[in-house]
Amino acid sequence: MPDDRKELIAAAAGRLLLRRDGKKLTVTDIVNECHITRQTFYYHFEDIPDLLKWILDQASSQLEKEIFEQEDEEKALKRCFLIALESKPYMDKTMQTNYGQELEKMLRDHIYHLSMRIVEKKNLYQDCSYRDLKLVVRYHCEAITGILRNWTDEDSENLDHIVHEINLLMGGK
Repeated sequence: MPDDRKELIAAAAGRLLLRRDGKKLTVTDIVNECHITRQTFYYHFEDIPDLLKWILDQASSQLEKEIFEQEDEEKALKRCFLIALESKPYMDKTMQTNYGQELEKMLRDHIYHLSMRIVEKKNLYQDCSYRDLKLVVRYHCEAITGILRNWTDEDSENLDHIVHEINLLMGGK
């Protein structure tokens, strides 16, 4: 039941984010949206950044599961892009709120740690020292987030090509 409430709260926050244009997201608005008390919100989350972190944790866990279900690295990378593009409207709206900088840092950390887990589980970059591996992963994370930040309709049309080229750059086949 507690996770159900957390999911209810997260869904309400998501709906509010899409309806607002850079307006402040408040606990009052969230509890009114999902018809719970403030006490219920604070039972599950410390504050809105804690809610955002929980949402990212859930998304990362789901993404990691889906990545390892894919047959090859290119399909896994494409799935990452598709999930990122699906969540882009929420991220764009959240970045416009007073939590934007905090969310951006959390998002970068999640992408980095997810990427490191993938690299370690798939035994990629075996010839790199751990120090070099961290740099390579950070480089790829920054490159991919930069591409997503400036994504265009033309990029959507060329998604397969972009994924293929990035996969090659990352040492894929």
